[in-house]
Amino acid sequence: MTAMKDSAQANLENLYRIFTVPEAPESTLGSIDQAITDNLAGFLQEHIVAVERDLDEIEADFTRTDIPEQPSFVSDYTEFVKQKLVAQSVHTASPGFVGHMTSAMPYFMLPLSRIMIALNQNLVKVETSKAFTPLERQVLAMLNRLVYNRDDAFYQRWIHDSQSALGAFCSGGTIANITALWTARNRLCGPDGDFQGIAQQGLFAALKHLDCEGLVVLASRRAHYSLGKAVDLLGIGRDNLIAVDTDDNSRIDMRQLRNHCSRVQSEGKRIMALVGIAGTTETGNVDPLEEMADLAEELGCHFHVDAAWGGPTLFSDTHRWRLRGIERADSVTIDAHKQLYVPMGAGMVLFKDPAALSAIEHHAAYILRHGSKDLGSHTLEGSRPGKALLVHAGLSIIGRRGYELLIDQGITRAQTFADRVSTHPDFELVTAPELNILTYRYNPSWLQSVMAQAPLDKVKEINLILDQITQIIQKEQREAGKTFVSRTRLEPARYHGETITVFRVVLANPLTTDEILGAVLREQCELAQQEGLQERFEALRTLAASCRVERVAL
Repeated sequence: MTAMKDSAQANLENLYRIFTVPEAPESTLGSIDQAITDNLAGFLQEHIVAVERDLDEIEADFTRTDIPEQPSFVSDYTEFVKQKLVAQSVHTASPGFVGHMTSAMPYFMLPLSRIMIALNQNLVKVETSKAFTPLERQVLAMLNRLVYNRDDAFYQRWIHDSQSALGAFCSGGTIANITALWTARNRLCGPDGDFQGIAQQGLFAALKHLDCEGLVVLASRRAHYSLGKAVDLLGIGRDNLIAVDTDDNSRIDMRQLRNHCSRVQSEGKRIMALVGIAGTTETGNVDPLEEMADLAEELGCHFHVDAAWGGPTLFSDTHRWRLRGIERADSVTIDAHKQLYVPMGAGMVLFKDPAALSAIEHHAAYILRHGSKDLGSHTLEGSRPGKALLVHAGLSIIGRRGYELLIDQGITRAQTFADRVSTHPDFELVTAPELNILTYRYNPSWLQSVMAQAPLDKVKEINLILDQITQIIQKEQREAGKTFVSRTRLEPARYHGETITVFRVVLANPLTTDEILGAVLREQCELAQQEGLQERFEALRTLAASCRVERVAL
């Protein structure tokens, strides 16, 4: 057992090194412009300022609208970038920056990104990408296998088939979700008899052919806002994106989902797709994917899973059960620039059926010809960079076991931090982490005991003031620049659906430590004591006193 622990620790230490220590100069990767690579991390550390300037003040540096007439020295422009841009950027790789879905990146992403940019391959067409096209197909097959786990024969049959695609690379989760629903719409409304299909004849003709009043997509209230964009762009209409209430664990309520399905069907509408969430943006929860797959099968509709955040949980033998049922989805979104630790702009949508993307296939005589292996024929976007190189690098260098360590560590750290919040007398845990996201707020112990027995109208008044306190602490902490958490609005069951403001923490950065998280809470406690908040705390004490008087009277 000791040997296993020592081995796991050694693996973890080696994993840390790729986020912090470049390879030796004599190594193949390390020799690629090492000086620039080494200096970049230090450059960011040195030149990103800690104290936030007002956006109005920053905007003053970007008001010139005339294009310079004469060339200038690169060194002059670099100075502008350093002083005016980098210095006012967000240090998203900081281990104390735990408010959003960003993280430190493995150091090797920097030189590989430079190679990718220098090659400037365009993945729309084999003529402009050559080896990058089969590389992209390979990466899509690797992630497809992570989700669907088909056998070797399946992937050998379909990986490089010119008539098919196991998925599509996109600039992010938004385009991936749009692509999934676009495919679902075109498959439902495909050519049939005299009807030439929605792509040819449009939505009105499609609804007439299907003899229905409209198409409907159903998803949790915690679903990503990109779904609203998708139904808008696809002509389905935002009113036909049905937001289903969630249970006490921020997962879609299956009883409510079934009720909504019955209702829209009685209205003469056709259910186009159910969308399950594997890692909600605000709370990190996972919908009951197995039950949703059952329902989609009953309804005969497309089942899409937005796993932009939580998809890499499948790397973990310990936690992959949390996504049980995802392998039954018709399509799955994964964002590589989240928990695959790739730079921004690398999303993917994967399909169970290799022929699915043919529903949105498009061709152009000069570039995307029938029968070619061009991946641009299956994508919403045209010109695309070779981001598959960076995803392939992560999968190859970090490996499945490496990603498993990162996922397991993030979930464990989130659970540890949640325990720390729960046991702290002056914080209230609002949503416990299912994956590695949690929410909480500052709520002093003396007030918590009052709220537990206060009437609902008083609790509502108290929450309104706590909302203000949460907003002020979060803003002051952000401006101080030492640590950062984000904030959002939730409707916890304990407050009978009333909306409250909470801190939101995302724990995916492997360089974030328990000590840093302790500093986050200490700083929030210190900010709560600032003079500007005392008036609000006095108002809370007055409300608390009135609650005690009411209880005595009763």
